Amino acid sequence: WFAETEESALVISGITGRINRAVWGPGNRTIITAGEDATIRIWDSETGKLLKESDKEAGHQKAISSLSKSLDWSHFLTGSLDKSAKLWDARTLTLIKTYVTELPVNAVDMSPTLDNVVIGGGQDAMNVTMTDRRAGKFEAKFFHKILQEEIGGVKGHFGPINALAFNPDGKRFSSGGEDGYVRLHHFDPEYFNIKM
Repeated sequence: WFAETEESALVISGITGRINRAVWGPGNRTIITAGEDATIRIWDSETGKLLKESDKEAGHQKAISSLSKSLDWSHFLTGSLDKSAKLWDARTLTLIKTYVTELPVNAVDMSPTLDNVVIGGGQDAMNVTMTDRRAGKFEAKFFHKILQEEIGGVKGHFGPINALAFNPDGKRFSSGGEDGYVRLHHFDPEYFNIKM
């Protein structure tokens, strides 16, 4: 956007449906988009030209709801309503890992200090009952980033989780849900010594 003319510096078109996430790629040379059509796209940030598109078979099968990038921007994590989160190479768009859950994924993030990812979500609000909370369906679930194994979960929300963020020091994380609460969670010392 140019302030003096109030015109867009670049308009990227040709995408079907709503875009849920758009982030800068490595070196700010690309823009990565993801949305309702379940496709991740990498665009040239100067020209708007489509450079890469995620593989339809290996990629998500339903809308992508969340995207989180690693600190070094070598990879990023996506969450989808297809009940999975996927780890991707940020330059080649190669699928690295898949984390499977039992409910739609609305939010994802990666630990800045450990090889862990956190995934949260839940079913649509109109289908929620109190028994769902007691059954643990609104947990923030933690997976080992490399081994793909679930290592734990944190309960607390009364509805689907829509936002997750690790603190930059990696010692805590926050979650936001459809219940109208933002919760701040501090990790116990045991979290930093989990052996796989």
